Amino acid sequence: MGTMLQASLRAPVTKVITPLARGLIKMRVSANLVSVFGALATSSAALLFFPSGRFGFGTFFITLFVLFDLLDGTIARLSSKGANRFGALLDSTLDRIGDASVLGSLLWYLIRRKDSLTSVMVIAIAAGFMVSYVKARAEAVGIECNGGFAERTERLVIILVATGLAALNLAYVLAIGIWLLAVASCITVIQRFAIVYRSGS
Repeated sequence: MGTMLQASLRAPVTKVITPLARGLIKMRVSANLVSVFGALATSSAALLFFPSGRFGFGTFFITLFVLFDLLDGTIARLSSKGANRFGALLDSTLDRIGDASVLGSLLWYLIRRKDSLTSVMVIAIAAGFMVSYVKARAEAVGIECNGGFAERTERLVIILVATGLAALNLAYVLAIGIWLLAVASCITVIQRFAIVYRSGS
């Protein structure tokens, strides 16, 4: 499911942003610079809007800046220098920073309200980072570990849809989104362990 959703979202968006990427290349803007800007902008939007419960503005700007995750990849692919290992590491690290800012800001909001969903959000955050950790450790020992029910794209979609709908004052939608994020992330951790087990046995 994860790979299919990412492909379905990536293809049309990449088609739209390719001309922008070519323009930035002509201006000598590097993929790494776009990655850094996207991460800083995403983190700033999350920290500015989510802790105070301004989910409409937060969701809009975070969604906009998350698209830089596609833009930097397109620039790297189209530029004469191409992609490199440092750029891939930087992009992955900045993705984790952006995720931590988005989910941490929501956790901050829940803690301030003394909401019972706080513990569920902690589980969602921990499981989400375990998804990435299992993949990284698997690849460190030479095992490819892609796939699973909720990869990074799916997890972002779940939480941003939930916060976007919460901005419309729909009852329980944020709770549903947080529970879904936690359960989906835990399932994905188990799936990735299974992938590694089958590959390493």
